[in-house]
Formats: sequence, C-alpha cells, structure tokens
Amino acid sequence: MAPLKSPLLNDMNNISHGFFTRRGGCSTGLYKSLNCGPGSDDKPENVKRNRQNICTSLGGENVRLCGLYQIHSNIVHYLDNVSGGYILPKGDALVTKKKNVALGILTADCAPVLLADPANNIIGAAHAGWKGALTGVLENTVKIMCDNGATLENIRAAIGPCIAQENYEVGPEFLENFIDQEAEYKRFFINSPKEGHHLFDLRGFATKRLKEVGIMGIDILSFDTYANEDNFFSYRRTTHHNEQDYGRQLSVIMRR
Repeated sequence: MAPLKSPLLNDMNNISHGFFTRRGGCSTGLYKSLNCGPGSDDKPENVKRNRQNICTSLGGENVRLCGLYQIHSNIVHYLDNVSGGYILPKGDALVTKKKNVALGILTADCAPVLLADPANNIIGAAHAGWKGALTGVLENTVKIMCDNGATLENIRAAIGPCIAQENYEVGPEFLENFIDQEAEYKRFFINSPKEGHHLFDLRGFATKRLKEVGIMGIDILSFDTYANEDNFFSYRRTTHHNEQDYGRQLSVIMRR
C-alpha cells in the first residue's frame, strides 16, 4: 500500500501525505484493489477497510479522514471542528489547521492537488478536474489557506497522478470553454488525430493556475492514470472499455 510521495512535501517534518494508487487493498474485480470510493458499487465494507488502512498508514493517533461529496466545483470548505457529527460537504477542496485530520481527495483521472504551509501549520487538498481548475478551485483553496494564516511564500503544492494530455481527447466545445475565459489558454491544447478534436493538458493547466496565484513551489508527479491500468483507476479508460463501474484512488495530507 506504499503511496507515491512528493519530495517537496516529504521534507516537512510535521506533515504526512500520500498519493495512493490502486494497489494494496482488499477490493476485487473492477475495484481491485485499493478502491476508496464510497460512491462506487464496490462492497461498502471493502471501501471502509481500504480507507481505514490508509489512515493507519499515515502514522498519527486517532486519525480522522475527512472527504467531500465532489461535484467538479470551485467550492472550498475550511474544517475547524470535525469532532462528533462530521457531515460530508459538497465541494472540491478542504483546508484545515487541525492535527490528525487527514484531508482526502478521490480521483480517477482528475488531478489531486495537496498543499501545505508547514511554517504556519495549515494544509489543503483540492480535486482539480477541468471544470474546477477553470473556475478557480485552486485559487480558492490558496485564498482560504491564506485567510487562515498561511502565506504565499510558504505554501508548497504537489500535483498528483492524473490523465496525461496524450489520452485526454476533447471536442471543440470543450476548447471553447477555455478560450472564452482567456485566449491564451489555447496553448494547453494540441490537435488530436480526430478532426475537430484536441488533446488537453490538465496537469499543465493546473500548474499555470497555481503559479498565477503566486505559488512557486510546485511538484508534479507525472503519472498517467489512463495508461497505467495496473496502478491507477481511470474513469475514461473504464468508459472506453465499456465497463459498468470504476474505482477511485485516494490522495491525502495530514498535520501530525
């Protein structure tokens, strides 16, 4: 179950993190093996066990895993009090200063982004699909972090495994969403072999948005979720294979 690690975040003594792959869990079939998605049709007891094992691997005491009902938005929640009746909020990013609260993001091609300001003891985690990235989920996450004590110069961000440009084919209306906001965004698209279609660089676009808001310390884990079936779940691959469902990998960050 050893997760992928960002060297940038790994140097922080008070932070635990991991971009977990699909390896090392108890799920079977389409969900083999570390499926952490409660929204899948996997056996709930398997999903629960997989998530609990990830919490244990983080090394804290009484680790509380907090996630979201992800909706491809720019909504960010600040978690101040998660004791007792924690409710799964709708949104796509979380920020906290609490210790032993693991912020979890589920993905299956979208980009998980983990952020930390270790000097000011604040962390964030964002789900950056194309829609969230375009509408400002990363900027909003940084803003909530800074509103609660972080400073831009201290924030470091790691972009985890997501679909690579070579496998992210999109139609003309997709491109229009971007150039309607900023013509310069066309540089994140290249022509696809299919006429009228393009290939989108989600990883590069997320990196640009982080830099634009003032984050200079950025690490990129260049793993392609679509191409690497042994290690990652992929919504797009599942669709192309006409499979009924798919698993989700979990990326987490926690203050110790």
